Amino acid sequence: QVQVLESGGGLVQAGGSLRLSCTVSGRTLTTYAMDWFRRPPGKEREFVARILWSDRSTYYGDSVKGRFTISGDNAKNTVYLQMNSLKREDTAIYYCKADVNGTPGYWGQGTQVTVSS
Repeated sequence: QVQVLESGGGLVQAGGSLRLSCTVSGRTLTTYAMDWFRRPPGKEREFVARILWSDRSTYYGDSVKGRFTISGDNAKNTVYLQMNSLKREDTAIYYCKADVNGTPGYWGQGTQVTVSS
């Protein structure tokens, strides 16, 4: 059984910051990357950020570039998302995904981030 657990969501004012965390636990597995996605109210899920453990390269969605930073510890299967200069349009449920070879990946249940004006 693999569990992906996000934490750190909450209510924040526009311009503020939040740090999300995600940890993968359960049976022994090796992730080659971990990702953050989000689903804004009434919209489709969208890509936010990715980190590849092989060279620690990072990738970001256009709407968060320069404001969000993904980091983590692959030995602990843990990833973080530092979100700065938050905007109302960042309001969404944020999901963590663990990428494992030979599987479609494992998703968490999500954590709500609400940005107020």
